[in-house]
Amino acid sequence: MDARDFITIGMSAERTLVVPLERTVGHFVPGMPFVYATPMMILEMEMTSGDAIRSALRPGWVTVGTEVDIRHLAAARVGATVRTTAKVVAVERRVIRFEVEAFEGTRKLGEGRHARGLVNVEMFNKRLGAT
Repeated sequence: MDARDFITIGMSAERTLVVPLERTVGHFVPGMPFVYATPMMILEMEMTSGDAIRSALRPGWVTVGTEVDIRHLAAARVGATVRTTAKVVAVERRVIRFEVEAFEGTRKLGEGRHARGLVNVEMFNKRLGAT
């Protein structure tokens, strides 16, 4: 399957999250501040990227994250409303590339690039020996 047949540049999505305690650095690492953790911001960026193209995927196909190149620019406290955006900027045969950003209001919290690979779930599970 060739992603260029059904994914187009410019496809986009947005997600909003109110930062919970469970997504802070302090929750994972004792002694650290209770601010939005970088891996959690990246997770939200990946999920937003998936949202941008999910409706175009054929049944039995998904995308998985394959690359991240993210800068975490500013902290956000517990209770902050974070808006994450993702936009398709390039499409290859099996790879979709995104520009991603995260904001609290107009203040940019993070930015970067993310890539997702096109995967047939049945074939993937067979290769891993999963059911």
